[in-house]
Amino acid sequence: MRRVVVTGLGALTPIGNSISAYLAGLQAGRSGAAAITHFDAARFKTQFACEVKDFDVKAELGVKAARRQDPFTQYAMIVTREAMQDAGIDPEKIDLDRAGVIWASGIGGFETLESEIENFANGDGTPRFNPFMIPKLIADIAAGQISIEYGFRGINYATVSACASSTHSLCNCFDYIRWGRADVMIAGGAEAAITKAGIGGFNAMKALSTRNNDPQTASRPFDADRDGFVLGEGAGALILEELEHAQARGAQIYAEVVGCGMTADAYHMTAPHPEGLGAKNVMKLALNDAKMNPEDLDYVNVHGTSTPLGDIAEVKAILSVFGDAAYRLNISSTKSMTGHLLGAAGAIEAIAGILAVKYGFVPPTINHFTDDPGIDPKLNLTFNEAQQRPVRSVLSNTFGFGGHNSSVVFRKFES
Repeated sequence: MRRVVVTGLGALTPIGNSISAYLAGLQAGRSGAAAITHFDAARFKTQFACEVKDFDVKAELGVKAARRQDPFTQYAMIVTREAMQDAGIDPEKIDLDRAGVIWASGIGGFETLESEIENFANGDGTPRFNPFMIPKLIADIAAGQISIEYGFRGINYATVSACASSTHSLCNCFDYIRWGRADVMIAGGAEAAITKAGIGGFNAMKALSTRNNDPQTASRPFDADRDGFVLGEGAGALILEELEHAQARGAQIYAEVVGCGMTADAYHMTAPHPEGLGAKNVMKLALNDAKMNPEDLDYVNVHGTSTPLGDIAEVKAILSVFGDAAYRLNISSTKSMTGHLLGAAGAIEAIAGILAVKYGFVPPTINHFTDDPGIDPKLNLTFNEAQQRPVRSVLSNTFGFGGHNSSVVFRKFES
């Protein structure tokens, strides 16, 4: 098995439109929630979300891309550009047949689909559709567009597993490199589902917080008064590279990817297993793959969506896997700040974990006001303020509707 390292990062999030801005937001414990501006949400049960802010696609990508790409693809292209620049990769100096892209989205071009249907419904019945409608909305198009942009001719596809999607992309990229089938892979995810149908659909499921009078504190994982998640949008990109390939070109190394796990709850369409069985199994697999014991881990970036059932199930799983070592861990949910980016959540949360390793801090779980009697008070859930500490290793969890679970482990690089 070959060793795999992270050599480049890119982020576009509700709390920062670049890696440096995202890092600052994580360290400050900033909330990205505010009233929805993408459409008039006055008649919706939830009227706020974690939107990307101060984003001008025409300035970033040009008029043609703004017209031919759904926002989720636009986000993907922007963060990949940042990650490629960060990694210092010159496509002309690598073997493009051994460079690939696995890019995730849980939903894909939701805005495109919604607007095209609205236009048809509001028209005279004549079927007039944008010729770019299909390539704009399909979930795999971001992976294709990225490969076209950089000429990567290797492995190329999309992972779609709801909120576990981009962690699955990371696991797959990790596997292909360590198995010797690629040298460089672009992993990540993008989502742009803050639309009328997105908010309305999740409202119908009673999944979203309805704390309209106080959006900034609405995402409150592990708090007794949590009432649902806050929808977010954005993207995260990671450049994964075989160690010797990275060293040969003098690349910076953020962290090493050392393990991953993938499981299914096989229990319910949307609810987690009440005892966190799938979550427990996926963390065990990831640790075993990393050849690590529970006491070797410093930080768990949890799925932690701020839902009544999900948070409890994940805590049960952590206690089951880590035992007494759970009380020495830092645990936090960065969704308290960014909201839930669905298929992009795993990417930006993996980046948060990598930044924790590099800069020696644990991002907080903000918006904690009232202890939940169902959660062990001795656990260090890193409430409200970032904690400065050396972080040698981090495990990042993501769980999706359908019972999909994925976990990935990063460790401080040591030659």
